[in-house]
Amino acid sequence: MKFRLAAATAASLALAACGSADDASTEAEANTVEVAADEAMEPVTEEPVEDPAADIEEDTAPTAAEAASVEEAGDEAAATAAAALDAMADDSQ
Repeated sequence: MKFRLAAATAASLALAACGSADDASTEAEANTVEVAADEAMEPVTEEPVEDPAADIEEDTAPTAAEAASVEEAGDEAAATAAAALDAMADDSQ
């Protein structure tokens, strides 16, 4: 029993004397993060450009059918919300 304890102690001391636990991958990881942060802090040198395909038409007023559809959808949403509130009120009693 004493021999096993002595062998385990000797082995652990030998492993401790081998060197530090610093790993090259840990240092590389820190550099990768720092580089990304440095790139994010660089000033923007590019200028915005106009996209002719993104022109917006001047007449964007909804048609009567579109307005009615939006109104109907709003009414349905209000009715659904009212029904949900009623159901919640019934469950709490």
